[in-house]
Amino acid sequence: MQKKVGKTSTMIVRPRPGHPAEGILRYGQIVVHCALGRSGVSARKREADGATPVAAMKLCRGFVKRMTAASSRSRLALSQTRRLDGWCDTVFDRNYNRQVRLPYQGSAETMLRQDHLYDVCIVLDWNVRRRCQGRGSAIFFHLAHRDYRPTEGCVAVSPRDMMRLLPHLSEKTIIRIL
Repeated sequence: MQKKVGKTSTMIVRPRPGHPAEGILRYGQIVVHCALGRSGVSARKREADGATPVAAMKLCRGFVKRMTAASSRSRLALSQTRRLDGWCDTVFDRNYNRQVRLPYQGSAETMLRQDHLYDVCIVLDWNVRRRCQGRGSAIFFHLAHRDYRPTEGCVAVSPRDMMRLLPHLSEKTIIRIL
């Protein structure tokens, strides 16, 4: 059950039986379908393995392509995505798993994407606060493709479901992948 404002609240994500790259996300009374990594979930997450990490992760902050009524009501720190925003995924780079400015000398995700998957993109605390090279980068909670095709290791929901969840999320929210 969802706890009151000011206390930790938890989203629970479980893979769908027989469909390891699909999941069910539960947050209080809200239950929605989600996409997971192409390799399913893993307790031994590594860079580029395509797995969503089995972990309990805080929501750090988020990027939004444009502010909406739902995003403006969120208690999570959200900033508008800019054209030069990137996220470094180069192992052994000093900015590994950090926000960078594009163009970047190493490999980096573009945060302002043409496919709209990062129109709402929340950074999960996987390997962010306590980084370990090669343990995985750019693990986000973002928007899913219409067909819920697998992610590269993130958790993704429909735009409609994200708008339902966003006003309830804060830096005290935990997403627990089982």
